[in-house]
Amino acid sequence: MKSTKIIATYIVFLIALGAVPGLSGCASHREHDTESLLSAAGFHTMTPSTPQQQASYESLPAHKIQRLERNGRVVYAYADKKAGVVYVGNEAEYQRFQQLAEQQKIANEEVESSEMNEDAAMNWGVWGPAGFRR
Repeated sequence: MKSTKIIATYIVFLIALGAVPGLSGCASHREHDTESLLSAAGFHTMTPSTPQQQASYESLPAHKIQRLERNGRVVYAYADKKAGVVYVGNEAEYQRFQQLAEQQKIANEEVESSEMNEDAAMNWGVWGPAGFRR
């Protein structure tokens, strides 16, 4: 009986320990997903090379899509400050990005729902299999 409690406590500790690194990577993972979606939607990357481009780049917030007007045209820009590049796209590419992002959101929700159903089917509770709960 006592050894079951010790094992259950140890398992909970290991699960909690494994969750900490995963939490710190969430933002980085979302940024990578956004950059992948931008590329898939047709955005292209530019590296600022002139002082004027560098100043414009520095004024952009990191990891946020900005709608800008340049020479009477609408463009969308996303600064990846770690890589030192800007993803640039037009209206059609931005609309495609939004479609892809929505499709990915739906797919992620389906995966989460499926995982929850699998956990329920296995009779897992908050702390693990029913045999370890006390």
